[in-house]
Amino acid sequence: MAHVLVIGGGIGGLATALLAARHGHTAELFERDTRAPGTALDRDFFGWRRPSVPQASQPHALLGAARGVLRDELPDVYEEMLRLGARERHELDWFDTRPPARPGDEDLVMIQARRILLESALATALRAEPGVVSRYGEPVTGLTTTPGIRVTGVTTGEGSHEGDLVVDAGGRRGGIERWLAAAGCRPAVVERHRTGLAYFCRWYRLPEGMDEGPRRPWAVTGGAFAGCAVFPADNRVFAVTLFVHTTDTTRSALRDPAIFEGAARAFPPGEAWLALGAQPLSDVLATASLDNRWSPQADERGPVVSGLVPVGDAITHTNPTLGQGTSLALWAARRVARTAHQDPGSERYAARYHDWAVRTLKPWFDFQVVADSAIGERFATRAVRSGTPREVAALFDCALEDPEVMRARARVRHLAEPPERAYADPEIRARVARWLEARPDYAPRPAGPDRGEWEKLTTGI
Repeated sequence: MAHVLVIGGGIGGLATALLAARHGHTAELFERDTRAPGTALDRDFFGWRRPSVPQASQPHALLGAARGVLRDELPDVYEEMLRLGARERHELDWFDTRPPARPGDEDLVMIQARRILLESALATALRAEPGVVSRYGEPVTGLTTTPGIRVTGVTTGEGSHEGDLVVDAGGRRGGIERWLAAAGCRPAVVERHRTGLAYFCRWYRLPEGMDEGPRRPWAVTGGAFAGCAVFPADNRVFAVTLFVHTTDTTRSALRDPAIFEGAARAFPPGEAWLALGAQPLSDVLATASLDNRWSPQADERGPVVSGLVPVGDAITHTNPTLGQGTSLALWAARRVARTAHQDPGSERYAARYHDWAVRTLKPWFDFQVVADSAIGERFATRAVRSGTPREVAALFDCALEDPEVMRARARVRHLAEPPERAYADPEIRARVARWLEARPDYAPRPAGPDRGEWEKLTTGI
């Protein structure tokens, strides 16, 4: 078995250390913050300042892919999340009567919870796990290497720590590239795509005695220049998010809570949830300058380093519009835990991990890039791109009425099946075609205010 050194105590790091231990390895986790997440959820979520994890207070989506890893590999963590108040929603519950079950439908369930619930459940399990040492308040300051370049350990302010495998779970802002360059490592090739989107989020709690919000309308809607999404979470908490292009002149106005709420109510999901009399729990939280970043510590010749592999945002940071991040991080953590006994410091191990990442993670990264490119172009130009096939838009609208098409969309959404396979199914194509034939005048229609209404809402006039 291997001794695994994990840089970073976020979701990817916690999961890697815990899964490694569950597979018989030993692990040391190094985290800059001085403490682990606790079970005082609101205190930690709203009051814990975490500058190294700016996304901690933003909504998260735990797709069926993430749920599958937790349920199958870490059932105690899964049960602890439910105990802490997480809720589950099956995609096919959109319909008044759920269609007859098919194999694979169990993978189409989303866990609705704030990020802090998953972190808390992972940290609770890690504290009780033999063979794991958690070093909070001891950030990694460098790497120990041998010519080659092979990483053999890490350095901190307390000294050096040797291991069989170092896992970079330090996110997209970690210092790995700088440390490897200092060791003489050739630079990795990084693929980066700017999204041009800015997000504004506010958290609310449903009134006492109301455990669930409305099942309809659909939780995400968008128009030619802005969109709105509602994220139901745990313990009657939910988030409303507005997103616009970073060049939109109305962007700064959305930081005002009154303007934000008025703008959110102009979209069907925002109005449906805010009309329930929910209590605001936060100011408007803004984030922008997000990009899709693929950084696998490799170039055209293959891996640039051995003895070190990246997980989570350190290898694939994806914009949150599709909610893929946690699932991809858990997949990578599971891969490390299952293979860390296979000569983890060797070039062969690094090459195999890279090949796995290209096969397993990169297609979903590419899917995210394509989706964000379409949104960014639409918001930047304030118009639906001409020439977009009616079938593309109809796929979504048809799914709201046809359970079989909804199932196909859900399999893509929950990372159970790639879009090029799910949407190419002859039955799905035929159903969408029949739906369009019955609606010869169908045309995609934006949901939400027109530009004139939006500017009035965002200027307070």
